[in-house]
Amino acid sequence: MTTSPTRPLPVVQLRVPTDEDAHAWHRVFDDPEVMEFLGGPAELSLYEEFTARQRMYDAQLGYCLWTLLDEEGEVIGFTGAQPWPAEKAWGPVGELEIGWRLARSAWGKGYAYAAALATLERVRAAGVPRVVSMINDTNARSIAVAERLGMTLEETFLLPGGTHLGRRYALSLTRG
Repeated sequence: MTTSPTRPLPVVQLRVPTDEDAHAWHRVFDDPEVMEFLGGPAELSLYEEFTARQRMYDAQLGYCLWTLLDEEGEVIGFTGAQPWPAEKAWGPVGELEIGWRLARSAWGKGYAYAAALATLERVRAAGVPRVVSMINDTNARSIAVAERLGMTLEETFLLPGGTHLGRRYALSLTRG
């Protein structure tokens, strides 16, 4: 088990999102702090569509944004990988983005890092050669996770809306 200098990583479980997970995601992400860099809390219908899309990705690609469960099996967020949407007018179209979003109650406990490591293992096993992570320049927590994973900063850019910077981190998954 990978450990931090102060404590072992928590046990995390990842599963393909269920219909019920749309409600769980809506509940745990209905927090302005959690959604600070993502436009604020969203309606349940967004999570219903989002979890359905993740099930499609898992069926087609073998990976998705998985529901993240803690040691007791409680939903605390998601982590995983998905293709960057081609319909977005910005960003790394054609790349596979890894990401994580956790309930506020799960912050600072090592869950994001542990879950991101599990994600990297799964996408590497699926033959993915490289991943990126798109992070708001002021999101210090996510930047710390990306850097701890060994991701390197490849680009800073102006986010849509023109008021904030974003960072694109990348990591090669090929060995050798």
